[in-house]
This record gives sequence, structure tokens and C-alpha cells, in this order.
Amino acid sequence: MKRILVLGTTLALICLASQATFAQGKAKRGLVKLTDEALKIHRAGLLIDGHNDLPWQYRKRNDFSFRSFDISRPQSLLHTDIERLKRGGVGAQFWSAYVDADSKFAVKETLEQIDVIHRLVRTYPDTFEMAYTADDILRIRKSGKIASLIGVEGGHAIDNSLGVLRTLHALGARYMTLTHTDNLDWADSATDVPKHKGLTKFGESVVLEMNRLGMLVDISHVSADTMRHTLKVTKAPVIASHSSAFALAAHPRNVPDDVLKEVKKNGGVIMVNFYSGFITQEGAKLLPELMTKYRELRKQYPNDAEFREAYQAWKKEHPMPTGSIHDVVDHIEHIGRVAGIDHVGIGSDFDGISTCPRQLEDVATFPLITQELLNRGHSREAIHKILGGNVLRVMRAAEAVAKNWK
Repeated sequence: MKRILVLGTTLALICLASQATFAQGKAKRGLVKLTDEALKIHRAGLLIDGHNDLPWQYRKRNDFSFRSFDISRPQSLLHTDIERLKRGGVGAQFWSAYVDADSKFAVKETLEQIDVIHRLVRTYPDTFEMAYTADDILRIRKSGKIASLIGVEGGHAIDNSLGVLRTLHALGARYMTLTHTDNLDWADSATDVPKHKGLTKFGESVVLEMNRLGMLVDISHVSADTMRHTLKVTKAPVIASHSSAFALAAHPRNVPDDVLKEVKKNGGVIMVNFYSGFITQEGAKLLPELMTKYRELRKQYPNDAEFREAYQAWKKEHPMPTGSIHDVVDHIEHIGRVAGIDHVGIGSDFDGISTCPRQLEDVATFPLITQELLNRGHSREAIHKILGGNVLRVMRAAEAVAKNWK
């Protein structure tokens, strides 16, 4: 892992149906089998995945020419390639511009990652096209291509500068995750010792400037107090681009129920992460130990190659429980019951995670989520909201806030 459910009566009926089918879903944990009906529903929707770390894979291999991984060909070492993106029915993808939270050159490296995303899209022009607005997504998808957007992962990328934030937006970034694994001078991370109890005054100004720009505020990776503080400050709906439900897997990266209720009031959306450590209770218990060991080994081995060898050896001795597609859909349903059908989405974290749940091993498997939601009694309309309709609504709302900013 890298520095790793309609309003009124209709809503009530949907939630009741979901509750009735949820227990059935828990009881039947066999393989999900894709049907023609589910595939038809899936293809008729707009799947927007909130987080894919393919750009990071190029950086890890110091390959900025796309020669090591030509994704027009099958890539067994990756979760992502073009053929599987098409089989998965991906309509729009937020590609992550991520660099390590402890990087001394975070701004430069983030700019390089944004460049990687732009060049990736230019390298495969028959498949991808850059998108900057909700209308762009619809237009590009109608043309048969995959709309490609940029999400900056971690506020360390702006180096305490609103000017850098504005520059990243000008270069195409349409969301920024406020923190990553470590606290910032202006915000607390979920996986660090609390320092600010949320946001500082400058942190509040970052959120408001993102609102002014029309840039989605991403509360993945931040502490629960930072989530709450952000929801009090923001003038636009927020997202969690790749987070799951704390009630089902008690890891601080996941979103607690009280925050889910506030996200409903805010109009935002929580996009469920597929990483095994965030979807199973057992995995959530193991992760703090994994993070502690990660930091210990980072200090012990300054050399990246030696660090990665030691870290991989430790992880091999402490295997992560994988979980399955059923666990992921449990998280989707839980968020749907607590926050509502309009406030849940998909944020796989593919190619940024080391362990995937069974039957969600790569980008080709997205239709199986549609199948399992259908198996549990969810309507075509509800499924289409989860797949991407909710995120599209949030983007339009953020764009409207920016347009009307005074």
C-alpha cells in the first residue's frame, strides 16, 4: 500500500428494501456471477471512479516515457490497462497526482505527476480525453472515450501556499485531498498524532479558496476532527475520494457515522475504497501496526531500495486479510443507509493498494459491484447514482458555488 443509499417516501422504501436485503447479502458470500441484466444496467450508467494511482506506478519505476507499462497492452503487474478499463465500463477516472508526504520536493514532484497524467492522456488519445467540468465528462463519455480528471492527493503538495493551490487548479486539478499520512502545518491527518484538532485558520482559508476555485475538497486521509471542521467551513459539497465506513472497519481513515450524517446535510459524497485494510475489521486492526513499522523502517533504511525490501518482507510475515466484493458492497450499503442513496460513490484506489478484495482485483471487475447491488435489491436508478451520478451532481454544485462566489 502506498503511503497508505430519494427523498420522502421513496427514500424510506429504498432504505427498507436495502435493510431487508442486507442481511441476505451477508448470508450469501459466494462468488458473484455477472448477468446480462446487470451488465446492461452497468453499461447504461456512468461509472466515475474517484481514485486511481496509475501515475504513481510510472514514478515508482522512474518511467516517464510509458515504455515500461504500455497500457494499450495487457499489464499483469498493474490493476489498470485500457482493455480492462473498457471491460469495467469506466466512464470517467480521477487519476491521482500523488507524491510521498515526507517529500522535500513535493511541489515539484506534484507538478511532474500532473504532467504524467496529461502526457498519459495524450499518449492514448483514442481512449482518453482530459475533463475539467461535469459537462466535459458527459461530452467525452458520449464520444466513447474515458474522461480523465486530476486529483491531487495530499495538501503537502501546496507547501503552505494558496498561490501553488491556484496553480494546481489552473493545471487541471479538480480535487485535493487535504492531507495524506502525516499532519500538515494546517490540518490533522487520520494517521498521525493530533496536533490542531482539525484545521488551523490557514487550513480554513485553503478550504474556502478551493470553494472559490470550484475545486472539490477531499476529506479522505484526514482525521475525523478535520472532517468535522471542514464540513463546518466549506461552502460547497465535499467528497471523500477513496474512503470507507468506520462502523464496519474501525480504521481512522474511514468515515464515522456522525460525519456521514453531516455529509448528507452538506450534499457531499463518500466514495468507497477497495483496500482490504479499510473494508475488513481484521485488516483495520492490522493497519496501525503496519503504519508504525513503515515509519520505523523508513528511519532505519534511508535507501529506498533497502527500505522497500525490508517493508515487503515484514508485510509477507503479516499478511493482510483480503475480504471480498461483499465487504465493499457492505460499506456502500452502510453509507447509503446512514447518509442516503445520494451520498455514496466508488473510489477504488486501484494501483495504489497492495491487497484487493476477492472479485475486485482490477478495473475490469466494476460490473460485479452493479451485479451485487442488484442481487441485494437495489434499483437501476439507485445503482446509477452510486456508480457516478452522485459525483456528477457534486461537481455541478461545486462549479455553481465558484461561479457565484462573491
